[in-house]
Amino acid sequence: MRHRAPKILIVKLSAIGDVVHTLPALNALRRYFPNAHITWLVEEAAADLVAGHRCLDRVLVSQRKRWEAALRKGHLLEGIRPAIAFLRKLRDTRYDMILDFQAALKGAILISLARGRRKIGFGPGMEHQEHSYWFLNEKIPAVDMEIHALERGLMLLEAIGVPAGAIAYHLPIDTAARQKVDNLLEIHHQPHSAVPIAINPVAQWETKLWLPERFAELADRLIDRHDARVFFTGSRADRSMISIIMDSMHHEAINLAGETSLVELAALYRRMALLITTDTGPMHICAAVETPVVALFGPTAEWRTGPYGDLHQIVAPAVDCRPCFKRTCSHCTCMRQISVEDVMNKVQALM
Repeated sequence: MRHRAPKILIVKLSAIGDVVHTLPALNALRRYFPNAHITWLVEEAAADLVAGHRCLDRVLVSQRKRWEAALRKGHLLEGIRPAIAFLRKLRDTRYDMILDFQAALKGAILISLARGRRKIGFGPGMEHQEHSYWFLNEKIPAVDMEIHALERGLMLLEAIGVPAGAIAYHLPIDTAARQKVDNLLEIHHQPHSAVPIAINPVAQWETKLWLPERFAELADRLIDRHDARVFFTGSRADRSMISIIMDSMHHEAINLAGETSLVELAALYRRMALLITTDTGPMHICAAVETPVVALFGPTAEWRTGPYGDLHQIVAPAVDCRPCFKRTCSHCTCMRQISVEDVMNKVQALM
């Protein structure tokens, strides 16, 4: 395969942080197979992170959630027709290698439908696999889940002879994304003397959330102590929670939740001095553009899925029950034990 242009399919459907963690593997593949035709199979929510990437020849976007929503509403043709068209695209190429970075049933089903000579992924012995390895014909021995997710992906490649090399992401931030961010900062009158700091306060798991009043106090203290210009980020669904935080503040801040695509968010984070965030996808986008991150960790393990690299600071309380990886909790002791002063100390270490 080294002597001809192989056809390679990367299967990493979601989530945002997991897709970011797989980008170094994409870059390693391109370095080792400079003439390969590389396709990435991704779900719609994370597609912005790979569409237009310099190392990709093709992106296949699964709109599974749209199709399922249409079927639930009884719109059979709206659900079935685009799904069939997608499957035709998935099967129109016979790949030399299909690489399963998803290691879950939703990816395995698509791998079973795709045409490929070698279907490669981790064998049994890792969490959340849902027996996805049944659909592979080359099973790499399982690796320790306590290793960071980004490194586990590179270990999959190294097991088939592809060296990891230097960590690189190359998020596809184009001129339009940079211009959008320039316009947003101009609209909100970013003073040259102010220190731009982003705060991403919301997460999908309720156990990852910090108290809104503490985010409000934190933002005010950043403005008082560091002459910060605070930009809140998140999805459009996060705007109401951020409004609650801002209503509790004494100073002015800017709510940019829902104002950017993922690549525009990356361009915005590139313009920030640092990001303060819960454990969520934007944390990894920020780390990928090499802006320092202060990350608040409670139920999850920062050594598994924290912001990758030495630039960043972790705020994690020393409580016996963490990490529990629970999405619901009756007390959320871990996050409640994080004080504003704890976060400010980590900010000071970066400033």
